[in-house]
Amino acid sequence: MALTRGLTRMGLGDVGSNERFVKLAREYGFQAVDLNDVLGWVEAEGKETALAVLAETGVAIGSIGLPVEWRSTEERFRSDLTKLAATAAAAAELGCTRCCTYVLPATDLNAAHFMALATRRLRTCADILGAYGIRFGLEYVGPHHLRTRWANPFVWTLDQTNDWIDAIGAPNVGLLLDSYHWYTTGQTADELAALRADQIVHVHINDAPDVPVEEALDNGRLYPGEGVIDLPAFLQALQRTGYSGPISQEILTQSPPTAPAEELLSRSKAGFDKVFAAAGL
Repeated sequence: MALTRGLTRMGLGDVGSNERFVKLAREYGFQAVDLNDVLGWVEAEGKETALAVLAETGVAIGSIGLPVEWRSTEERFRSDLTKLAATAAAAAELGCTRCCTYVLPATDLNAAHFMALATRRLRTCADILGAYGIRFGLEYVGPHHLRTRWANPFVWTLDQTNDWIDAIGAPNVGLLLDSYHWYTTGQTADELAALRADQIVHVHINDAPDVPVEEALDNGRLYPGEGVIDLPAFLQALQRTGYSGPISQEILTQSPPTAPAEELLSRSKAGFDKVFAAAGL
């Protein structure tokens, strides 16, 4: 099965409602979109309407964001947890099988204490998502400036994340891989290709400016094919793992783009065309 082209809203400006986002994605040759408000879509428009839009366009929901703040207090975690089952149910009804969250590379809490809390909390989230047939992806975050932004180092490499996934011990937990984090942590294509397909839940793609890797900012990302990351090698390595899910563009910038969404989508399509062709895909 081939890798599929996906989008997040990041880097696209104002794409409007979920329905418009889905239709624009299809118009510009993308097969999947990531949504953070899938429950709101179902509640506002109805499951049948949302399913009709997806069926009409042939666009799938690549992933949803985790609606739970697991990094903060126990009270906040438990309060947010009440939304998770309803969100997972809505996502499953629309055919989505992936939910993802990011892991910051440092914390102001004692790292061992935070690891114990986070492991329990993420296992709880995984168990709820698993009941709806949804896999749970953890994204390690690589940019150097974030590793020292908080007091204590935490998880920020592929190997560390895999070790943590093993400790969480839920069968539906795996990796959200991001080309920017792959690049800023110095991981090789061979290391990426050594993963099994079942370890990978979801993938983000973007590019980096031509600056020393230590100076690449998390919110300084470029569109695929416009920077220095060897994205053809990244895609070929993913292909070697056997992964066949969405590759979703995620462009984090210091300020939101102001160009029309159609212009940004055209730019995105050109970038995907360039790097997929270079990868022979």
